[in-house]
Amino acid sequence: MSGVVQTDVARPIIHSTVACVIEQQGRFLMVEENKGGPHTLFNQPAGHVEHGEGPMAAVHREVMEETAWQIALTGYLGLYVFHTPAGTTFHSHGFVATPSQYVSSAIDPAIVATHWLTREEIAMLDGDRRLRSPLVLQRIDDALGGRLYPLGVIKE
Repeated sequence: MSGVVQTDVARPIIHSTVACVIEQQGRFLMVEENKGGPHTLFNQPAGHVEHGEGPMAAVHREVMEETAWQIALTGYLGLYVFHTPAGTTFHSHGFVATPSQYVSSAIDPAIVATHWLTREEIAMLDGDRRLRSPLVLQRIDDALGGRLYPLGVIKE
């Protein structure tokens, strides 16, 4: 016997994602997304890590696709584990960055608009249940609190 136990139970799917807190003059870059619900939702620029990609490459790509901004990463917030009420699990890598250059290009069609909002304006959206997840404010508060790791903790 090889010592490997096989079962008929399917392995759970864990989604690997990235999100980026981008601050400029006390305002945070947010995307307003149309997810097919009764109203639009707000999130940091975020998305899935694609096959063959690491988290840092993914966050650069996602920010560009959703906002047309090039960024300079300044820190790693860490890995946030989020379980949805429907049972989906996300491992979300949180980053902090500064905007470096706006590039006039088409953005993801699911993005209705981009906004530079204060933390207070974002908190008001949370009260209206307009934030994509509770991680949106948590990442901002972690960034404001200086809870950052050096980017070197990620090996790509």
